[in-house]
Amino acid sequence: MEYVIEALNLTKKFENFTAVSEVNLKVKKGEIFGLVGPDGAGKTTTMRLLSTAMEQTSGEAKVLGMDVRKEEEKIRKRIGYLPQRFSLYGDLSVEENLDFFADLYQVKKELKEKRKKELLEFTQLASFCDRRAQHLSGGMQKKLALACCLIHEPEVLFLDEPTTGVDPVSRKEFWKILLHLPQLTIFIATPYMDEAERCHRLAFIREGRILICDAPSAIKEKTRARNLEEAFVVLVEQGVGSGE
Repeated sequence: MEYVIEALNLTKKFENFTAVSEVNLKVKKGEIFGLVGPDGAGKTTTMRLLSTAMEQTSGEAKVLGMDVRKEEEKIRKRIGYLPQRFSLYGDLSVEENLDFFADLYQVKKELKEKRKKELLEFTQLASFCDRRAQHLSGGMQKKLALACCLIHEPEVLFLDEPTTGVDPVSRKEFWKILLHLPQLTIFIATPYMDEAERCHRLAFIREGRILICDAPSAIKEKTRARNLEEAFVVLVEQGVGSGE
């Protein structure tokens, strides 16, 4: 089994507060893996640790077989990371934003033009390529942010609550795009249980600890729950656990 993301007892402390405690995860190549939990559960901190944006206090993590502490520069060239507050340049057009991020990742000119065309069509932004990012709707901004993260053809995509604050139609369109990226391994943090259902596997996180990790159907079966919301409640009532 080929794992592209691995975490072993991954822990992050801020003075006397432990944001992430001994997280163990393994993510398979090509799967959509969800990290699911309420605000303050530790989703963003875990995401930042795995994407090399933050250094762990203890434990280990590897992405694409590389140590996140020792080989962060190599990892960053091969991943895409969409944080909660992705910084598009509002005064730049859709196309200019794509150009900026392509240059940032040193995408060669001939490949850049090809990728721009593909991504504009794929995200249905081709007819808006001259519109300034600040004049796009929230859903369109999210799609542009995703396109900017994909411009350099990453192997792993980290998405931190990418659909928060957008309308249901835009959320549906965003997930339609994600489900058509089978060549990518996607690690997505979300508070939405309907999005969790779309993941191949997911981990529930609460107070920095993993409660369970499995396929959505398996989690419901193990907890004898009718849906994931009910499963989460059952796990919380049983107490914090752990699992891969």
